[in-house]
Amino acid sequence: MAPDVDEILRYLRIRGDAGATRERVTRAAEELARTLPPRWTYRVFPVERGAEGVALVGSGVTLPGALAGRMLAECGAAALLCCTLGTAFERRLRALERRDMGEAAILDACGSAWVERGCDMAQEELAARLAPRFLTDRFSPGYCDLPLSLQPSILAALDAERRLGVFLSESFLMTPAKSVTAVLGIADTPQPARVRGCAFCAMRADCDYRKGGSTCAV
Repeated sequence: MAPDVDEILRYLRIRGDAGATRERVTRAAEELARTLPPRWTYRVFPVERGAEGVALVGSGVTLPGALAGRMLAECGAAALLCCTLGTAFERRLRALERRDMGEAAILDACGSAWVERGCDMAQEELAARLAPRFLTDRFSPGYCDLPLSLQPSILAALDAERRLGVFLSESFLMTPAKSVTAVLGIADTPQPARVRGCAFCAMRADCDYRKGGSTCAV
């Protein structure tokens, strides 16, 4: 499995026939997939619903807001996930920036797509372990009404600093930058997609794709 080239081109704001750029992106994506696998960790917790939101029992995490309530409405448990490309990717990117900013921009976009693909792989692994139960879509702090201020408690519940080397700034940004946290509900019945499309995206008001008359296809 490798990063999705079309997704990388969207990150680069390239539309239509990408020509030689597609070839450069494909080479960079394949090299990244071959040499730097994503790393992840996850934990599963029972859920309880209360006045402050959906609590993941034993994690220290309570998910407020409408998104968590909707996503976990049919779930008796939920998983917290963290996935990262680690500091090795950041060192590679910084070194390339000193030589070729164009290639560095491509690598940066490849990294964004690759860490998301890593989340896909982690989700597939989790789904296989939990079968015959079913997972919801994953959703992350900063998306819709789920606040970024949840990041410290999520990373603490996963022991992500020790396990993955993922740290958090005072503004709740993760280091290494190519890191993602997410929540996935776990239910006894198949769960429909609930967080796809522009209506749920926190960037919809300022989205360059929408301004250009298209979407990112998420």
